[in-house]
Amino acid sequence: MSKFKNYALSIFVPLALGGIVGFLISGSMNYDSLNQPPLSPPAILFPIVWTILYALMGISYGILREKGLADLEVKQIYFIQLGVNLLWPLAFFVLQWRLFAFFWILILDVLVIIMIAVFYRCDKTAAILQLPYLAWVLFATYLNLGVYLLNK
Repeated sequence: MSKFKNYALSIFVPLALGGIVGFLISGSMNYDSLNQPPLSPPAILFPIVWTILYALMGISYGILREKGLADLEVKQIYFIQLGVNLLWPLAFFVLQWRLFAFFWILILDVLVIIMIAVFYRCDKTAAILQLPYLAWVLFATYLNLGVYLLNK
């Protein structure tokens, strides 16, 4: 596979899946009507940040694929964390299971840390590109807990 096709596919997959989930939850987005914890960003920021983070995910995975380092362990942690990531907004927004979503995002926190460690063993750049993702997911964990506590 050419370098261009590798990166195009690697970036397209998380962006497309994130876009599908965004479409599925769009009718259930009630973020602005919820009581929010301090530091809550405006709703418009979320799709922008997630687009960037999904692109970075794809670039990292593309780096590992290009170098032939996307072994079974890399693939498993990458796609498991991506699946957990994509299910969180369904629990939080569509089902409005705020407490469940909080525990679900804690699982995502752990998976992202594991993914970064696995990526780091293979390629430092691929791992470093995931640090903004980790920071954002940790921030989202705080927001999830805050929304749960303020909207019981």
